[in-house]
Amino acid sequence: MKNKNADIDSKQSLKDIYRRNQYAIDDRFVIRDGKIHKCAIICPGGGYGMVCSFIEGTPIARKLNELGISALIIYYRVRRKATFPNPQDDLARAVQEIYAKSDEYHLDMRDYSIWGSSAGGHLVGTFGTSTMGYKKYHLPKPGALILIYPVTSLEKEITHAGTRDYLLGKDASKEMELRRSVYTNVNKDFPPTFIWCGDADSTVPMVNTELMVKALEKYNVEYESIIYPGVEHGVGPGTGTAAEGWINKAVAFWER
Repeated sequence: MKNKNADIDSKQSLKDIYRRNQYAIDDRFVIRDGKIHKCAIICPGGGYGMVCSFIEGTPIARKLNELGISALIIYYRVRRKATFPNPQDDLARAVQEIYAKSDEYHLDMRDYSIWGSSAGGHLVGTFGTSTMGYKKYHLPKPGALILIYPVTSLEKEITHAGTRDYLLGKDASKEMELRRSVYTNVNKDFPPTFIWCGDADSTVPMVNTELMVKALEKYNVEYESIIYPGVEHGVGPGTGTAAEGWINKAVAFWER
């Protein structure tokens, strides 16, 4: 039987709710054993209205630690501070700062990965684009993007309303929706991408994943895509659901 609370970090949830709305890096999940470890940067979701590390940050980071991977969780600006490109600036700043501290953290940054869930998936997806991401900020290309039930379109008919409204404003034009969507900005230089969602997701329509896959195929970007039956939105590691084990599959894709 599915246990909806299996992956929730209840102590972290209170911290997420009451934390100040500002940029920060949570580096508690850097493995400090003196050895060099691969680096995963995590952007939890929350509709650009909150950063939900309690389900899409710390639980995923712990699983990655079990696999010998260091993880850093990014808190980016949300709500009234989430106007584009503030969250994108925050992620770029985080990558810069993590690179600067890679020796201290004992990180192998040669093929770092970035993981994003829901609206965090939109944020991570934009980082993979030339127009809004790593090239714009003159940063190294990630070895892989891991997109977890992501928002990839900001088109009003098929997006998550809160994500769109916080980032663009309620009166954003169709042109702006398309300009700031992820799938419309994919090109041949987009990083290899692991992407999944559940077919029971009533929060972010499955078409967001489908459109992204079509864009990746169009530009011959290496990818792996999974649609999990009966899986809803916001399940994090997905323990007790058909998606359980997706983290191992994502790591295997990244390591290839």
